[in-house]
Amino acid sequence: MLTKDYYFDLPPELIAQEPSERRGDDRLLLLDRALGSFSDHMMEDFPSLIPSDSVIVVNNSKVRKARVYGTSETGGTVEFLFLSPECDGAWKCMATKTKRQKKGKRFAFHGKDGAVKAVAEIVRENPDSTRSLMFSEPIDEGFFDSCGHVPLPPYIKREDSFSDESRYQTVYAKNPGSVAAPTAGLHFTPQLMDRVRERGIPIHEVTLHVGAGTFLPVRTENIEDHHMHSEHYSITEETAAALNKAKEDGRRILAVGTTSVRTLESAADDDGIIRRLTGDTDIFIRPGYRFKFIDDLLTNFHTPESTLLMLVSALAGKDLIFSAYAHAIEERYRFFSYGDAMYIRS
Repeated sequence: MLTKDYYFDLPPELIAQEPSERRGDDRLLLLDRALGSFSDHMMEDFPSLIPSDSVIVVNNSKVRKARVYGTSETGGTVEFLFLSPECDGAWKCMATKTKRQKKGKRFAFHGKDGAVKAVAEIVRENPDSTRSLMFSEPIDEGFFDSCGHVPLPPYIKREDSFSDESRYQTVYAKNPGSVAAPTAGLHFTPQLMDRVRERGIPIHEVTLHVGAGTFLPVRTENIEDHHMHSEHYSITEETAAALNKAKEDGRRILAVGTTSVRTLESAADDDGIIRRLTGDTDIFIRPGYRFKFIDDLLTNFHTPESTLLMLVSALAGKDLIFSAYAHAIEERYRFFSYGDAMYIRS
């Protein structure tokens, strides 16, 4: 399969630069796989569209304010995207002007009050073009709260604002560690979740910390040559038992977001039972993949030639997905992280 086969023309004005005025006031395209059709709705309709035998799974990872500016000893400014801590206490980061960021270079990080909050040195230049920063003193979430910015994706052409601190975060976010939001969950309000539960549809939580790979395009000509970045996931024993029981009872597993899909498909064995409660996954779901655990998906509209577009094509079929996307463009749906939603129902 060729990457170019997943290209489509998207008018730039359909790329959402801001969230909807109120959380949850978004459009929803229902794609019915059984009928091979799609229809237009609003997100407020979602609870009534879910079959009563469904079980919902959401990703409760919390977005870290992982975009941090460092000042070098010569006064230059470098933007770092903090990806994850390493076993020796260093932090793996992406950096601007990467080739200039050499081992031994030191940076100071300032808080919003202008005071230096931390000092770090590049201790490794990694093969994947990231850099490892070692701090003079260990840092915690307070460092990011003081020095960091919301890591909005590159297709949002503005600086982050105060409102992004809440709007680029799901209402059920708990566990810090993501550098991008699991954006399908941004549509949920507490009231909408209550309406789902009132129908007797349980909502379970898993955790997958979204990594930098979510921003990276597929650069290989052939899809099979693309290598996914690894992301860490975890599932509690209680949640795994509940989901395995639901699957045994023949209930539909409705994943909210592609990160929930990747978590469940990585955790499940070929027999469709969740057995691995924690791990790192670089699973690449593309057409031809046989889904082991999930049935349905609530997701956003994805970028051309992206692994996420390939994932939804694997679930619903490329032709049906591209027909739905063409309809969404014609009807002026909003695309990507702050955009509208699609519910793929079996």
